[in-house]
Amino acid sequence: MQSETRPAADAARTEVAVRGDGAPVLVVHGTPGGIDGAAIMARFLPSDGFRVVTLSRPGYLGTPLDPDHASLDDEADRYAAVLDDLGIDRAAVLAWSGGGPAAYRFAARHPDRVRSLVVAAGLSGRWTPPHPGPLEWVVTHTRVGAALARAAARVAPGVVVRSVEAGVSSLRGAALTEHVRGVLADPLRRAFVLDLATTGNTSGRHRPGWDNDVRTLGAVTDLGLRDVHASTLLVHGDADTDVDPSHSARAAAEVPGAELLTLPGGTHFALWAHRDADAVQDRVREHLRLGLA
Repeated sequence: MQSETRPAADAARTEVAVRGDGAPVLVVHGTPGGIDGAAIMARFLPSDGFRVVTLSRPGYLGTPLDPDHASLDDEADRYAAVLDDLGIDRAAVLAWSGGGPAAYRFAARHPDRVRSLVVAAGLSGRWTPPHPGPLEWVVTHTRVGAALARAAARVAPGVVVRSVEAGVSSLRGAALTEHVRGVLADPLRRAFVLDLATTGNTSGRHRPGWDNDVRTLGAVTDLGLRDVHASTLLVHGDADTDVDPSHSARAAAEVPGAELLTLPGGTHFALWAHRDADAVQDRVREHLRLGLA
C-alpha cells in the first residue's frame, strides 16, 4: 500500500492524499466537505485494487480559494493539474452531491482524462442552500455545533443517525425507524453516517469553500452534460430531500448513454447507507474499473 499526503502551499496547490495501487479514482466530496469527507466516501474502495486520490475542493480545509479562479471550470482544471502532478494519465471519478457539477465539468472539459464517472446524489443544476431551523443552524454552521456533533456521535449514536437521516430524506415513522435500525446494525453503514456527521460543518476552514459553493452552484445554468462522453453511472435514493432525484434524472437524460440506478427508500447517503449498499457498491467498483487497458 502507498500513502502520500501533500498539503496546499498556495492558491495554486490542492490538498491531496493518495492510497493504494490499481485503478486510479479521483474522489470529489460534496458541500460542505473536505479531504476527510472524501476519505470516508472512498472507504469501500480497497487499496489493493484502486489508487484512491482524495482531495479538498477549493476553499475547504487545506486547499485555498483563489478568488480570481473560483469557477466550476477552474475547479475542473485543478483536477487535471492534480492528475498531472501525480503522473496519472486517465482516472475514474467518484463524485457526490455538491461535487457533482465540478465532476461533470471535468469530464466535459477534459474528456481524455476521465475513464469513467460515477455520480451519487449529484447536483446537475442550480442549487439553493436550505434554510435550517435555529438548532440545526447552530449544529451545521458554527464551531460550537461542530464540537456538539462530535460529542453526540460518541455518546448518542442512535439519536445522531436518526436525526441526520431524517434531515436528508423524506423517511418518517416506521420507514425511518426501520432504516435507522438497519444502519445501526451494520458497522460499515453506521460508521459512514456517524463519521460524516462530524465533517459536515460550514464553519472554520470550511467557510471559504461553502461560501464559494453557494455562489457558484447557485449560478449554474448549463453544465454541458451532453459533452460528457465518459461511461457514466448515476446513483440516487428516491427519498433524498437534500438533492432532489430530478437532478440525476436530468443527468441521465442528457449525458449520452448514462445509466441511472434509483434506490427505493434511499436517502442522500444511499450509496453508503442503503440496505442494498453492498450490492450497489459492487456495481460502482465495477464501473470505476471500466476502460482499464
